[in-house]
Amino acid sequence: MTVLEIGGVFNARDVGGMPVAGGRIRDGVLLRSGSLVAATAAGVAEIEHRVGHIIDLRDGQEVAEAPSAVRSVTTTSLPLFLGSVASFFDDDMGLEEMYRHLLEESGERLADAVRVIAREERTLVHCTVGKDRTGVTVALALSAVEADRDAVVADYALTESLLPQERNRRITAFLRAQHPHAENAVALATLSPAAVMQSLLDEVDERWGSAGDYLIAHGLSDDDLQTLRSTLITR
Repeated sequence: MTVLEIGGVFNARDVGGMPVAGGRIRDGVLLRSGSLVAATAAGVAEIEHRVGHIIDLRDGQEVAEAPSAVRSVTTTSLPLFLGSVASFFDDDMGLEEMYRHLLEESGERLADAVRVIAREERTLVHCTVGKDRTGVTVALALSAVEADRDAVVADYALTESLLPQERNRRITAFLRAQHPHAENAVALATLSPAAVMQSLLDEVDERWGSAGDYLIAHGLSDDDLQTLRSTLITR
């Protein structure tokens, strides 16, 4: 994976180079990041140069409160959380529970996102932080083409070290004030433990057979899956 320096955008990287049986993930075809709301003029120009399509996984309220600064790149909106983001903090949900909720409640939209990745070259996937919704979507797309499991998990775990410390301090203070009894709130907002993604992908394998089987069960076609392989993999 290659960490990208894009003005005003944190947690940005290209997952190209990740090993796959018989090859690797192609450079430049699947990027991920946090929100684009604060992208500088140089950052916008960099995204326009690198990206042909954007998938925004945020809900309508998030988009209204923090609209993307990138308006010239075609964007597909696919809100993954069925309900408000705040509800996860109100319910003191842990990361494992949140991700299981995504698998069970947002399967069709996850499949829709992967279909866009398959059909559109040079795709950037983002949410607000680029950790949870983006992390699950990208992990499923990579796992569906049988990317190396350890590398997929390591890509997810990398987020924690890329989140700005000032942002973490600010959000931690806010969450402790708003949800003083929530045990999982800070982890939900700032952490990306490798074990959580490993467990999620193991559960996908146990329940559906594979990430590809999970996506097909939720609307991805066999042709889409083959197109995903052609788009993402180079020998």
